[in-house]
Amino acid sequence: MSNFTTMSGFLLMGFSGKPEIEMLFAALFLVLYIVALVGNILIITTTSMDHSLSSPMYFFLKHLSFLDLCYICVMVPRSICNYFMHNGYISLWECILQCLAFTLCGCAEMALLTVMSYDRYVAICLPLRYEVIMDISTCVHGVLAVWASGILGGVMHTAATFSIHFCGANIIHQFFCDVPQLLKLSCSNEYVDAMDYFATYVDEMFK
Repeated sequence: MSNFTTMSGFLLMGFSGKPEIEMLFAALFLVLYIVALVGNILIITTTSMDHSLSSPMYFFLKHLSFLDLCYICVMVPRSICNYFMHNGYISLWECILQCLAFTLCGCAEMALLTVMSYDRYVAICLPLRYEVIMDISTCVHGVLAVWASGILGGVMHTAATFSIHFCGANIIHQFFCDVPQLLKLSCSNEYVDAMDYFATYVDEMFK
């Protein structure tokens, strides 16, 4: 990562450069953030404490809510703070961590939705064998595989993104360190290679 010495941070532009509109966005984001936090925490608490909701579907739903919590906590608090402080600067290492956490959660969520789809497939197509196939061991191993795939995907995406050379303006037209926006700052053909890699990976994920 030789570009670390030339790029110390980025400027997150968000959605608007007008202070009054930024305050409106900050207030809106704050309300939505609180609603999302409360909603997901309620789902996690309910599915954990109510023993009648101990089926695999609710087990996976609980982890999906936790992933959603991680998602919003990665992006929204920092953007709200930036809007209130009128300062969109983010250091390189903060950007790397945010990018890693965001892509990790994204890959993990896709994997978890795949596992949940398999759970519904077994419940509908193999109802008599459902409890045998989707036992607690299978559910736990499924969740472990979800997090493993998330970590692997997050590390690969982040490493590929920050291995390219950045040059010119360090302005990101987004309210968080978004991978496509970061790739636009590339000053070499590695940008094209990274985009090809990114597109291929996403295509394989949805096959």
